[in-house]
Formats: sequence, structure tokens, C-alpha cells
Amino acid sequence: MNIKPIGKRVLIEACEAESRTVSGIIIPDTAKEKQQKGKVLAISAEVTKDENNVMKVGDTVLYGKYSGTEINVDGKNYLMINSEDILAII
Repeated sequence: MNIKPIGKRVLIEACEAESRTVSGIIIPDTAKEKQQKGKVLAISAEVTKDENNVMKVGDTVLYGKYSGTEINVDGKNYLMINSEDILAII
């Protein structure tokens, strides 16, 4: 990964949205909601040095619905998000 976050930011790869409901109904692309769960790919040095930080690369996290900035690198979509916008580690 050539992307290194700076400041208090974290690079996340969003999980794929569910394509079926629990009961088996197929959800069309136009009705899918923006995913709020993703895998941490990189953490800035400033976040790593924070003594209250428990997050590490590889963790699955929950973040706010409208948090971060979407970026596209080599055809893959990522999310650059402030560490304060991360709500929980799963």
C-alpha cells in the first residue's frame, strides 16, 4: 500500500454492502445503503502515538455514515477518515 495517512487520519477499505436480506430478498444496487463498516488498512503516525489508541491495522471498525473522503487508487475505492469519526472496533 503506497498510501500513508497524515494528521489524525485512518485509511479504510469499506466492506461490500449486503446484496440480500436475511429472508433472501435481493436488494437492487439503487436501494443499497452506504456501508458503515470497513477494514483498517493504514494508520497515521500521530494516531499510533496516541496513548488512548487501541486500533491497529487489520481491525474491522464502524464509522459515521457521512464520515471521511472517498478516494480511488488503481481502480479500488478507499475511505480516508479522521480517527475521531470511528465509532467502534468490531
